[in-house]
Amino acid sequence: MVWVVRAEPALPLEQPRVRRSARTRVVAAIGPVTVLAAVVWTLFQPYRLTLLHPEGQSFWWLAVEPPLLIVVVGLLFSALVAPGLIEDLEDAD
Repeated sequence: MVWVVRAEPALPLEQPRVRRSARTRVVAAIGPVTVLAAVVWTLFQPYRLTLLHPEGQSFWWLAVEPPLLIVVVGLLFSALVAPGLIEDLEDAD
């Protein structure tokens, strides 16, 4: 008895390339650019991060810091808001 093994992909390997509009690319870039801006801000003003010198600071003073909040906002925008906006923009085009 001879077994024949066939290697056919379940899906085609080449997906049609969808060209995104400029508005869609801008919306997709808002979150990463926001996170990058917060990281740059932190690098230029490290004294704003009290995690680096926490003497006498309460939990909320350490947890709620502007650069950290901006990073969280950028990540949340990328994960929760941007996909819906991009879908709406692609449907409108």
